[in-house]
Amino acid sequence: MKIRRQARAVALQALYEIDSAGHPAAQVVQYLAEDDKLPEEGAAFASALVTGVLACCAQLDAIIRKHAPEWPVDQLAVVDRNILRMALYELQHNPDVPIKVAVNEAVELAKTFGSDTAPRFVNGVLGAFLLEHPARELRK
Repeated sequence: MKIRRQARAVALQALYEIDSAGHPAAQVVQYLAEDDKLPEEGAAFASALVTGVLACCAQLDAIIRKHAPEWPVDQLAVVDRNILRMALYELQHNPDVPIKVAVNEAVELAKTFGSDTAPRFVNGVLGAFLLEHPARELRK
């Protein structure tokens, strides 16, 4: 498995645990990275994703609310909510990650960790966001 894909899976698991159990972010990322034998580069990427998502959580949730109004953010499955947060964070704050890669990685995480309908839901919300925010706006 590629390092960044593995790091995204670790970041998602960490965000899930932080969101559902309230455990300290740094400790969760550290033990999940160690448990997954994630190389240092991957652990740093996972940590940066978790830190970034947590710092921008209110803004990311507002975007989710806007593009999935029939689904209250606090009632979304914890996995789906955090996949969306992570993908939206990457789309807005990681210009070195191509847009297609960020979306594809989110959909793949949804296939692996989410319900049967999660990949379609994640793809739909991210697609709606991207329709409103062309690549030239995201990659300034």
